[in-house]
Amino acid sequence: MMYQAFLLTIPLLMVFQTSCINTSPLDSVKTIEQARAPKVSLSRLGELRNRAKFIGRSCKEVKDRYGQAEDGLYYLTTSTGVVYQTFCDMTTAGGGWTLVASVHEDNIYGKCTVGDRWTSQQGNNANWPKGEGNWANRKTFGTVEAATDDDFKNPGYYDIDAEDMSVWHVPNKTPFYHWNLAAIMRYHTERRFLHLYGGNLYYLFHRYPVEYNVGAHLSDNGPSIPIVYDLGDKESTKMFYGPNTRGETEGGFISFRAINHERAATAICSGVKPKGGEVDAYCIGGGGFFPQGNPLQCGDFTSFAWNGYGTNVGWSASKQMLESAVLLFYR
Repeated sequence: MMYQAFLLTIPLLMVFQTSCINTSPLDSVKTIEQARAPKVSLSRLGELRNRAKFIGRSCKEVKDRYGQAEDGLYYLTTSTGVVYQTFCDMTTAGGGWTLVASVHEDNIYGKCTVGDRWTSQQGNNANWPKGEGNWANRKTFGTVEAATDDDFKNPGYYDIDAEDMSVWHVPNKTPFYHWNLAAIMRYHTERRFLHLYGGNLYYLFHRYPVEYNVGAHLSDNGPSIPIVYDLGDKESTKMFYGPNTRGETEGGFISFRAINHERAATAICSGVKPKGGEVDAYCIGGGGFFPQGNPLQCGDFTSFAWNGYGTNVGWSASKQMLESAVLLFYR
């Protein structure tokens, strides 16, 4: 079991050279999904196992203290001594980014059913306005290696005292050693904004609760923070969402606790700032109740398929966006 666990722990430096030349990004993703984990030597497995000896509460601490410069899986320790494994991005913009969560839509037609951990797994219910409440609690779920196959949340989400965030949109079922290569969009903040909101999303969402009827659109939204793109740009971000959304969004931001016309709250708007009240078409996560078209909006990716699955028509997002997990990092 130990051998199998570490066999998959391969840094991005050892990624297979897949046939990306003269192919489209989608062709590359198909190759990545089908790729097997590269083989590694026993000495390399020993190096990976030794990462368990590093002591740090974040990937940044591990990088600064031990000089680690490879992307991959590492072990971290919370302030209370809980040890957990996660992915560290040690290269982007100076490195030191800790993966703390992923939001994954496994069934856009299952409206607030099992698997919708970032909204509600118990239906669309006005009497349960906060839904699962996982944006502002200490529940953890999933595994780091399955972060693009299912929802993921580790103790770093509430334990790390961070300054900035990084977000990756990675096609579903991509193995972790190909996340960077396969991503359709990557960006990060540089404003140290989390210091203003308690140091992480756990505290930010206590200040801006994600629940039904907590406020009105635009006037009661949470903060929108400018981003720096590592892959993509403002215009390509907007193109991932439906054409109807482009007139009410501004690219180049990450936004929090956005409320729609019907007073339903969503948690995160990836890559955009809302300028209108149809946020359910381009923001993810939320409380336990979405009134419009009950229950058609309810779910982790809300109404991303309002005008058909992956059609990129009307309010529907593109298939690339709909079938990519949203990975959330702290630094």
